[in-house]
Amino acid sequence: MTTSSLLPSFSLAGKCALVTGGSRGIGQALATGLAQAGASVVICGRELSTLEAVANTIIAQGGECRPMLLDMTRPDSFSAAFEAINLDVDILINNAGTEQLCPSFDVDEALWDRIMDTNLKGAFFCAQTAAKRMAARGGGSILNLCSLTSEVGVPGAAAYGASKSAMVGLTHTLATEWASQGIRVNGMGPGYFQTELTAEFYHDAQWCASMRAKIPLGRFGRLEDLVGAAVFLSSPAAAYITGQVLYIDGGFLASI
Repeated sequence: MTTSSLLPSFSLAGKCALVTGGSRGIGQALATGLAQAGASVVICGRELSTLEAVANTIIAQGGECRPMLLDMTRPDSFSAAFEAINLDVDILINNAGTEQLCPSFDVDEALWDRIMDTNLKGAFFCAQTAAKRMAARGGGSILNLCSLTSEVGVPGAAAYGASKSAMVGLTHTLATEWASQGIRVNGMGPGYFQTELTAEFYHDAQWCASMRAKIPLGRFGRLEDLVGAAVFLSSPAAAYITGQVLYIDGGFLASI
């Protein structure tokens, strides 16, 4: 089998991909990568102007992209949002999330609920809404964004770590339940990547040196390092892969 005969299976041409939290950081990088792979991309979030700016950038690069307003803390609005733009989704990237470091003694119910409502509750109901449409179309692919905190404890991240650990369990459950509908459900766990949510860590030179020393590849992740895995897991090339979580961490977890 030649290399050229393999490449078409990685194409997302003719597919519609929805990326939650697609206006910045990891979501923006993944939306751009999916568009470059041929998908028609819908990016969603709560700020239309930011979404439109990203969509215009992707379009200027030759991709197809449109914005969609979606508040992950309001699952009751998901079906109407999908119907408003007649969204026939083939690929869902469940990326939207929020984080706030806080000592566990000081976590209150409001903080816990805010993180869980976005990272876990919103992700589940978004997947449910998308999956119902996928099932009607014969199947699809869902990729849930997990985290290193799905596997290791991080002081001050009780709510965030709990939400991301739960995403692994959710991925396993939905993969087994929805396989009969032709829907594959996988997870992807980024290692240390600088985004708006994590920027405060990277301002600490001592922390950076300490963490970099723990990564076998010797560097922090770049957002483009996530794109290939997302495209692969969303593509026909991964047709027999479901219920898996791929950690993209430079070897961090393997070394501890």
